[in-house]
Amino acid sequence: MEPNQKINCTVSSCKYNNGDKDLCMLEAIHVAPMEDVDTETADESMCASYRYDEQ
Repeated sequence: MEPNQKINCTVSSCKYNNGDKDLCMLEAIHVAPMEDVDTETADESMCASYRYDEQ
């Protein structure tokens, strides 16, 4: 059974963001630690699937 993925996102500068619904339009995202640090708190991670929307 495939999961029903819903990714809430308010990062309007990302090209995958649907600003009308505050949703990410990707089927999945990759979350990675910032730089080469051991991640112990949530603010040390980021969406590695982010792409700048040039429009």
